[in-house]
Amino acid sequence: MMSPTPHTLPADYHISVAPMMDWTDRHCRFLHRQLSRHVRLYTEMVVADAIIHGPTQRLLTFDPIEHPVALQIGGSDPDKLSQATRTGVSYGYDEVNLNVGCPSDRVQSGRFGACLMAEPDLVAACFTAMKAAADTTDVTVKCRLGIDDQDLSKTLPNFIRTVSAAGCETFIIHARKAWLQGLSPKENRTVPPIDYDLVTDMKRAFPELTIILNGQVETVAHGLSVSTGLDGFMMGRAAYHDPWSLTAVDPVFGESPAATNRFDVAETMILYLERVQQEDRSAKALIRHIMGLFAGRSGARAWRRSLSEGLSAKQRPSDVLRSALATMEAGQAA
Repeated sequence: MMSPTPHTLPADYHISVAPMMDWTDRHCRFLHRQLSRHVRLYTEMVVADAIIHGPTQRLLTFDPIEHPVALQIGGSDPDKLSQATRTGVSYGYDEVNLNVGCPSDRVQSGRFGACLMAEPDLVAACFTAMKAAADTTDVTVKCRLGIDDQDLSKTLPNFIRTVSAAGCETFIIHARKAWLQGLSPKENRTVPPIDYDLVTDMKRAFPELTIILNGQVETVAHGLSVSTGLDGFMMGRAAYHDPWSLTAVDPVFGESPAATNRFDVAETMILYLERVQQEDRSAKALIRHIMGLFAGRSGARAWRRSLSEGLSAKQRPSDVLRSALATMEAGQAA
């Protein structure tokens, strides 16, 4: 199968990094933006109640450099989702996304995430409320193929038909079924078989909709290949564990890579930490996010070890990163 080229991709083709709990926080997104100007970034899922009643500024504030950036919200109460969406839009997000894909027990107990695949009418009502609150900001849905014993050939088209009738134009589809009983969230990422063909079938059935593929995309080249005929793809853990892979995104659109030197990226992130770490104690999470910057390169193990040891010693995050970079530079000079 031939991969699309920059000359055949539509201008609105989507390449994005998936929302991942405890991973795609603002520090992770700042790092990823250094590696691609074009890739769309997503927040971790934020529960509507947390936006309404929690530390809203801490949850929703982001650096302007992150644009284009989307806020993913979890919930199933249209009124609460409306309020959370209105708040999110006020912070300047480029998109608000409804989570209909997370399979965790905690999410199920709150009646949102993947269990909503069984309630397309409710999802449609949620979308309607969110879109009304979002004004001109895009509202999208991220879902699974289905859940449990559903007959996907029937239930997935019905889900998309019902929600699109409410006005949803963009569906990001994780190309796996979710088993809500018997599998952990981790197992739900690997055990149910991947089915890219069914996602492609949905694009054929609903050509007027934007259909974006998610699930087990290993590289940008792989994403281009498996999303042929679709409107884009979303990378998840592969992009997190090997963030440098995101430097392949911009050339897809005929642009030069956003970054060409890993050491320069590390230097930029040191300056970032020096700017934010005193006021933001969560900045130390960047050390975990940047572990894979040198993945596959000579000295990667020493890099990770230096970062881990620095965190264990409770050093300032910027000093941890500076020390690890010095270790890498010494290895290059040897």
